[in-house]
Amino acid sequence: MAEPSEEFDPESPEEREVAGEAAGDRTDFLSLMGHAYRGELGRATAWRTRIDRTTNWAVVLTASLLTWAFSGSSRPHYILLLGVVMVTVFLGIETRRYRVYDIWRSRVRILEENVFANALDSEGVEQTNWRELLSEDLRKPAVKTPIVEAVSRRLQRVYFALFSVLFGAWLVRLTVFAETPAGLIETAAIGQLPGIVVSVGVGCYYAIVLVLTVWPKSRQAKGELRSRPDTEEWR
Repeated sequence: MAEPSEEFDPESPEEREVAGEAAGDRTDFLSLMGHAYRGELGRATAWRTRIDRTTNWAVVLTASLLTWAFSGSSRPHYILLLGVVMVTVFLGIETRRYRVYDIWRSRVRILEENVFANALDSEGVEQTNWRELLSEDLRKPAVKTPIVEAVSRRLQRVYFALFSVLFGAWLVRLTVFAETPAGLIETAAIGQLPGIVVSVGVGCYYAIVLVLTVWPKSRQAKGELRSRPDTEEWR
């Protein structure tokens, strides 16, 4: 192999700013954007898989608890409330993963909106300063989705249904499958904890879940699939 005519000097200004030359060359720049898009898409896909894995755990746990809770009349009703606690833990894990996933997804959406969409139909970019936005995010990556919004999104997609099933099964377990003719409030007691306390606590928790599911209305996360109000198409 032939020896290079010049040794590589990492301190040389030309070498330090070699990537900056791509900004002035259209061919090099578009090639670089293609590689960047594949890299960010790979990261987003990996974190999307982690989110799906947590969802699978929550669904399997819910199904297992329902099967066990209704497999015999002597099963305690509070096992379903323990399931609510465990699903809440999974919701917390998935919320954190979703916020990290949105870092990569937001970059993918910037490239899709301003590079690939404009290449297919050159009506103009969505964000005139998209290069500055992407450059700043690459230099200083940060979580963009507020935690309340992340919780709300995961509740809307999966966890509100799981909570509703668990709470509904708990009510059925207290009424239809109750071993004693006592009222709903009395049957809800757990050990020395009065049934009224348990019932109020469950009701308040479900109310909080419902509020978080429908609020907030304004969204900061980019790229979330949702149906258009006038058509059935996806954006």
